[in-house]
Amino acid sequence: MSEKEMIVAGVMSGTSADGINVALVRIGPVDLGSGRALMGTAGSRGQDRQHHTIKLLGHSEYSYPLKVRSAILSAMNAERARVADLARLNFLLGELYAEAVLKAQRNFLVQADLVGCHGQTLYHQGEAQAFLGRKVAATWQTGEGAVVAARVGVPVVSDFRPADMATGGKGAPLVPFLDYLLFRDAKVGRIVQNIGGIANLTAIPAGVEACDVFAFDTGPGNMVIDAVTERFFSKAFDRGGKIAASGSVLDAVVERMLKRQFFKVKPPKTAGREEFGREFVGEFLRACGRAKKQDIVATATALTARSIADAVHRFVLPANTRGRLLHEMILSGGGVKNATLVRMLTGLLAPEGIEVLSSDEFGLPSQAKEAVAFAVLAYETWNRRASNLPSATGAKRAAVLGKISYA
Repeated sequence: MSEKEMIVAGVMSGTSADGINVALVRIGPVDLGSGRALMGTAGSRGQDRQHHTIKLLGHSEYSYPLKVRSAILSAMNAERARVADLARLNFLLGELYAEAVLKAQRNFLVQADLVGCHGQTLYHQGEAQAFLGRKVAATWQTGEGAVVAARVGVPVVSDFRPADMATGGKGAPLVPFLDYLLFRDAKVGRIVQNIGGIANLTAIPAGVEACDVFAFDTGPGNMVIDAVTERFFSKAFDRGGKIAASGSVLDAVVERMLKRQFFKVKPPKTAGREEFGREFVGEFLRACGRAKKQDIVATATALTARSIADAVHRFVLPANTRGRLLHEMILSGGGVKNATLVRMLTGLLAPEGIEVLSSDEFGLPSQAKEAVAFAVLAYETWNRRASNLPSATGAKRAAVLGKISYA
């Protein structure tokens, strides 16, 4: 099958469950004479990779209806759930994803040839655990791909994580494939840090090969900040980090939380609401006691910043013998909009000589990156190429990701 240029709609809804991100991306074989906003070369030792052009044509965000968001949050890592409701949610999300793609196409006057839909994670357990006499790892991203394909009228690649887990990986993180594609540099070492509901990083030392990219989840991103902001201020998130800026950090609480086992475990590792959802937030609030509401939000913000910086110091710099060549941290995700969080992180990394930047400064809107990633992963799958990075997920081998639903 000869490779051709395609317009791919990447669809992402993260662990914050705040809505749907759609990125319309033109992807194809390299054309050195063309202008492009973003470009990269996928490469992996021992694998014959094509060169790519990647150009973001447009990006839109669509909030979930409040009742839908509530249902998603209730279903995530739930001890009990009605099977009928989960089945209905799967099909309902398929309809919402399709509507989001169709709206984005109308907004940007673009017709997609293919859709890459991550789906909404309800449960992710990257480590095998005992179940009915066997040990199994498991993941569940809901949102019916067949519905999206039928409504949009083009093939859909969905359910990306299981193929990596079937080969011994943790199913995450998968975005490092795009990070390497776009941000590697022969002379400048970079840490690409996404701050969504969960925070995850990709370490790309200068001149490194794809098979040596180092990536893992660092811990909570916006998840705990959003939870305490909603509880105490009836707001979905701390806009601009203004509430946190008005409070004082409870350092003893941050230190206590950072002693949890997750932060000590060596990569590869992945996290979700199983680690930092309802139960963790309850423990965090108990540790904060009767502190001022603003102080609790400030402390949650500091926990995210400290856990990221701690991961860099504990795992990234020691693993990289040329650690001082890591000059930049490139931020993406909703956390980029939290000025207090960014300021805290900048201060923590300054002693290492690591400058904190935004992916916007590289031509990629911070809110669009993960949606772009799943457009690129879908394109790889359509061309029958593996796109997990075993060095990031712990898989025994590279794997072609996802399942295809035809229109």
